[in-house]
Amino acid sequence: MTTEDRAPDRGAPAAPAAPGAALAEPVERVGKGWTSALSLANGAIWVGWYGPLQILLASQAKDFAPGSGMSKETMLAWVTGVGALVSLWANPLFGALSDRTTSRYGRRTPWIVAGAVGGALSLLLLAVADGVWTMALGWCLVQLTLNAAFAAVTAAVPDRVPRSQRGSVGGWLGVAQVLGVVGGTALVTVAGGVGAGYVACAVFTALGVLPYVLRYEDLRLPVTDRPAWSWPGFLKGFWLSPRRYPDLGWAWLTRFLMNLSNALVLLYLLYYLRDRLHYADPDQGVLILSAVNGLTLLATVVVGGVWSDRVGRRKPFVVWSGVLMAVATAGLAVWQTWPGAIVAAAVQGIGYGVFASVDFALMTDVLPKALDRGKDLGIINVANSLPQVAAPVLAAPLVTYLGGYRMLYAVAAAVGLAGAVLVGRIRGVE
Repeated sequence: MTTEDRAPDRGAPAAPAAPGAALAEPVERVGKGWTSALSLANGAIWVGWYGPLQILLASQAKDFAPGSGMSKETMLAWVTGVGALVSLWANPLFGALSDRTTSRYGRRTPWIVAGAVGGALSLLLLAVADGVWTMALGWCLVQLTLNAAFAAVTAAVPDRVPRSQRGSVGGWLGVAQVLGVVGGTALVTVAGGVGAGYVACAVFTALGVLPYVLRYEDLRLPVTDRPAWSWPGFLKGFWLSPRRYPDLGWAWLTRFLMNLSNALVLLYLLYYLRDRLHYADPDQGVLILSAVNGLTLLATVVVGGVWSDRVGRRKPFVVWSGVLMAVATAGLAVWQTWPGAIVAAAVQGIGYGVFASVDFALMTDVLPKALDRGKDLGIINVANSLPQVAAPVLAAPLVTYLGGYRMLYAVAAAVGLAGAVLVGRIRGVE
């Protein structure tokens, strides 16, 4: 058993961090146990997000829409859009707060615990929602709390993982992400009801972070290394000038475009199966497509990350994975059948597997300062949540007035292809 895999003695106070240890560039490779525990925590967060996003919120919108003056599509778009607005500022905010945390339990662990527990309680609130306002409140709280945990989990990677290992670790985090998406959908389907589905997601989210926070000590930030507090300085830190950090700017834009493409595909997937393909059991159809997508993603996500580490290159992997995802999305526009949907899900999974691991490593490679890893990754993660705001704004009129699902998926494919092409503008990474 390696040093990283040995459980610390939780009965004794945590040992003080060596001066500068929390801010040093990591050089010691992390063990399999650490990677597995962090990946499980990451997967638990994605269960809390995607159980609701894949099925539960759409089901509640269908139930609450009659008599509300809104269609189920509009209600779902409104609720998810407002929740995404919360996540826009929550992720960088909690990332910045974790950067400054000098707790005896480290910088990241307190926020992982608080975020997971808060997320579980928020999911239980959604389980008893009786209308659109309670539904919106519950989803906003889910976004607020789980983004606190997610910001801390992702920041743990540049804190502890050397650059030469980040592709492979990113691959395992990608495995956890897809298992979280598929697992959340499966939990909801097996639970057999909206309320029971939310309870199942809440329990898994809370329990999934325990192996990491109980077994592995976080690096502590000495009080002397924490910058002096001032509101102007704190707020100013959230602006990362693309002119000063062009690679970070291009990396952010490419991630935003690819995630926007993916969000456009997923938002109305349940309705696409029901209303366009007339699939007999659309809930089960979403689960099948998620499983197919997950299987092909699993086949490439770790391989892509390890391969990228070995050759020391990131950009070609991100470019070609983005092109492949755009092709898969275009398939949904031109081949609107159930077999076509299965093929598209499989191809998209192959591309997204490589993208998930290598793009994450690319993001950590362009971070400007060690002191602000959590905040800067939070700003980068806005490129994950902002598409949830933009997607409903684009998708609703495309589906309703401008050509239906064929136009929706054609636009999504074009957006994803633009993101893949623009990766070439990043100059500081091979």
